[in-house]
Amino acid sequence: MDPTQPRATSVFVRNGRIEKLGNSDDLQSSYPDATLDVSLQTKVLTPGFIDPHVHMIMGAIIYALPFVPPWDMETPKGLVKGLANKEALIARLQEIEKSMDGDTPLIAYGYHNLVHGDLTRHDLDLVSKSRPVLIWHYSGHDFYLNSAALDWAGVDKSWQAQYEGVALGDDGEPNGRLYEDAPRALFGKMAIHLLTPGNIEQGFSGFESMLAKAGVTTVAELGYGLFGKRMEDAYYFLEYTKSDPYHLYLVPEHRAFSNAFGDDAVAKVQSMAADTFERGTPKVLPQVKFFTDAAFYSQTMRLTEPGYLEGQSAGTVGLWATPPGALLEQIRPYWEAGLDIHIHSNGDAAQQVTLETMRALRKETPSVSQRFVVEHAGLLKPEHIQSIADLGGGVSAASHYVHYMGEQYRSVIGERVKFMTPLASSMRANIPTTLHSDAPLAPPYPLQAASVHMTRSTRQGTPSTPTEALTRYKALKAITIDAAWSLGLENDIGSISVGKRANFSVLDANPLNTEPERWPDIAVWGVVLDGVSQPLR
Repeated sequence: MDPTQPRATSVFVRNGRIEKLGNSDDLQSSYPDATLDVSLQTKVLTPGFIDPHVHMIMGAIIYALPFVPPWDMETPKGLVKGLANKEALIARLQEIEKSMDGDTPLIAYGYHNLVHGDLTRHDLDLVSKSRPVLIWHYSGHDFYLNSAALDWAGVDKSWQAQYEGVALGDDGEPNGRLYEDAPRALFGKMAIHLLTPGNIEQGFSGFESMLAKAGVTTVAELGYGLFGKRMEDAYYFLEYTKSDPYHLYLVPEHRAFSNAFGDDAVAKVQSMAADTFERGTPKVLPQVKFFTDAAFYSQTMRLTEPGYLEGQSAGTVGLWATPPGALLEQIRPYWEAGLDIHIHSNGDAAQQVTLETMRALRKETPSVSQRFVVEHAGLLKPEHIQSIADLGGGVSAASHYVHYMGEQYRSVIGERVKFMTPLASSMRANIPTTLHSDAPLAPPYPLQAASVHMTRSTRQGTPSTPTEALTRYKALKAITIDAAWSLGLENDIGSISVGKRANFSVLDANPLNTEPERWPDIAVWGVVLDGVSQPLR
C-alpha cells in the first residue's frame, strides 16, 4: 500500500515503529546489533487489517444472546445456521424458551422480515404467553415483542404520540414492533438483563476472538457513548485491557455527547481527543458521528419516490434520523471546531441531504480542511459520487449489503439496487473508499468483506452489479490504507511504510496472488502489533 516501495522482504522495527525496509542483508549491514527474527519468513505480511466501523459494546451484548438469523452467521461460538422462514424461527424460539428457567425475558437476535415474514405480538405469543419475548431485528434498530413483553415494558398506544416508531395493529393497539426512537425507551427496561458484567465479559471476549481470527489490528467504535459513556468506559477498562490484541479507537456519537454534556459537548470531544495514545487504552479520535436517516436492513433508510415497493415499509419513503433542516445546525459547531465528521447516510434521499449539508459547510468555512466520511452508503448514485469527490469526502461502505441483500432488494427498491455500494465507481472518482463490518451485523472479517466486493456475490449466488467489482489491489487498499484515511490515521497505520506503526496481518498466502473467491480461505497466522508478534492462540 506504499507505491514508493510496494514490496520488501525484511523490515527493521524500533520502539514499535518501522524504521527501514529492504532485504535482510542490507538491513543487517545497516543495523549490525539488531536481532534478526526469521520466524515469519514463510508467511506473507500485509499492512494490518483495519475495520473502521464496529460497535464493541453492542457487539458484546448481541454476541452473548441466542441467535435466530435469517442466513448463516459467523459468531464467536461458531457458525449458526440460518432459519429460512417464520415457522423455523418460531420453532427455534420455542426451543430456547423451553430451555429457560424462571420468568427471565427471552431476548434473541437476528430476525429479518424479508426472510421470516412479518412478525407481530400474536406470532410471538406462540412462543410464550407468560414470558416476555423480545426479538432484535437484524438491523439492530427494531424490536418485536410478544404481549407479555409489551405489558412487562409498559408499552401501550400512548407511546405512539411520544416516540417515532411504534407500530399499531388493526385494533389500534401496539402490534409488537418498536423501531428507531421507541427502542431507546425500551432499553432502560432491558438493560438489567443485557448489560450484566457476565454477559459483557462473554460477548466482549467473543468479539475479540473474532478480530484475532481475522487478523484485524485496528478497529474503531463508531458510536461511543450510545449506552452511556461512564458505563462504556468501565467495560473498556475491565475487558479491553485484559489482552489488548488490537488497537481500539472511539468516535463519539453526537446525540449521546449532546445529551451528556450539553453545550460543552464539542469541548469535551476536543479534550478527550487531545489525550495521547496509550497502549492498552482506547483512544478517542477528533471525529464525531451523526445520523441522517434510519436503517438499511429495516427498510427505514430514507428513499426518494417511489419509496419502498415491498417489505415492512412498502408504500413509504422511510425515516429521517435527523430532520434535514437540523443536520446542518448539529454538525456546524463540531465542524467549526476542526473535528472530522462521520455521517450515517444510507438511502438516496439521505445522500442528497447529507451532501447538501456538507456543501453548505464547505462554503461557509472554505479555510477548514478537515474530512467527512459517508458511513454505510447504502445507495450512491453517480451524482452523489461526484459530489463526494468534489467536496473531498470519503466513503466507508457497509461490507455486507451486497451479499445479504443484493438480490433480495430487487423487489424492495426496484432498479435502485444497482446503486448499492458502488465501490468501483467511488474509487474511480479518487474517493478514499473503505469497507466496514458494522459488527455485530456482519463478522469483522476484512478478507471476507473484500472478497464480496471483488466478486459482488449475493447469498443466492448471482452477482449484484458486477461492473462495480474491485480489483485485488483496490480491495486490499479498502481494508488498509483507505480505512486508515477514514479515521484520520493514514500517517500512522494502513501501509508498511517508514515511520508508521509496525502493524501487520500475517497470512499463509498473498491476497494479491489469490483468486478473489478464495480470500476468505486464506489462513491467518496472527498479527504483529507495534512490532510484537501475536500468533493466534
